[in-house]
Amino acid sequence: MTEFDQRLAPEFFDRVQTGVRDRMGAQGFDAFLTDHPEDIAYLTGFFHHPSERPVAIWIEANGRVVMLLPELEREYAESQSARAELVAFFEFPGVVAPFEALARAVSPRGRVGFASSMPFSRLSAAREAMPGADLVASDLLTRARFVKFPEEVTLHREAARVTDRMLEAGVSLVVEAVAAGGELPTEAELERHVTATGTGIMYAEHRNVVVASLLAGGLVYSGANSAFPHGLPSVNRLKAGDTFMLSLGCAVGGRFIEGERTFVLGEPTAEQRRYHDTINAAQQLGRETIRAGLECREANRLCLDVIRGAGLGAFIRHRQGHGIGLGMHEAPWLEDGDATLLEAGMVVSNEPGIYVPQHAGYRISDSMLVTDTGAEPLTTYPRSLDDCTIAL
Repeated sequence: MTEFDQRLAPEFFDRVQTGVRDRMGAQGFDAFLTDHPEDIAYLTGFFHHPSERPVAIWIEANGRVVMLLPELEREYAESQSARAELVAFFEFPGVVAPFEALARAVSPRGRVGFASSMPFSRLSAAREAMPGADLVASDLLTRARFVKFPEEVTLHREAARVTDRMLEAGVSLVVEAVAAGGELPTEAELERHVTATGTGIMYAEHRNVVVASLLAGGLVYSGANSAFPHGLPSVNRLKAGDTFMLSLGCAVGGRFIEGERTFVLGEPTAEQRRYHDTINAAQQLGRETIRAGLECREANRLCLDVIRGAGLGAFIRHRQGHGIGLGMHEAPWLEDGDATLLEAGMVVSNEPGIYVPQHAGYRISDSMLVTDTGAEPLTTYPRSLDDCTIAL
């Protein structure tokens, strides 16, 4: 079997940088500065563990791309063929401050955009080191990352395949425990199993595995614990009659995917059926309505109105979804406050949920590729209650 390569070719980053420069020109920027690890990976292919030592990218409208980084990361960046000129400072805070080292290398002047996510302390250091530059906050790079290149879509598709395998592995572990007649797994045991499955697949079937902030993992919770939308796995042991949620995902080449299903152990009660059928209907409407040209807030309203129409609006705790890319959660947001128009090539989550205190939570999530005519679910594990019921 041919191994799947998680690393993108250098030419990919040349196209990314060209696209960013086009945006800079349209907005009148002479240069752009960002220290966000996801932006750095997007622009250069360099993945690293963030620390107090700044790593930043300076991209100029005339074509120069410079990466500021600590000396301890220089050889690592070279090993990853980072698509940038490297400027290293020895240590932090340093005799020569990091952004002073950058300023000496690039002679900053003119109108310089900076990522609005930059911490105040680093922005202040950059302003002090670059008195001749007019630093202006901008979401230019955030928006540049909205629409995925074909190579990125390929990475997302592979991450979706692995995520579906993780869901299958989680269900299989429970089914095997039922068949053996012994104890069912705890939430924590189930979480460890699906995480090991995801990482195991990648290390066995891929080369150049990129360990981003998360390689594979997720949230596993059952019964009343699942009524907390982001509850953490515990030592609670699954038991007959429970619902349990597998909220899983992974990153391939740094590109994330999430897939989530809610299961019932044993014959569902009328209450469980009502809740599960409602979120399934809401999620199905989301799959049918997400398309290029639709406002994020309208997609959210249409989806969540299904839950409200079923008389369960009091149990809504969050929006329909969010963008996915080099971050598991990133803009745009499928929420009432985001009027962003969906575009073909975006990847977004479709994850309506309801959370009934002291009972359980119910959520179904797929990662969706937006197209001109609709949206394609990249994760495909079955969604219906019949498919998500484990017989005892």
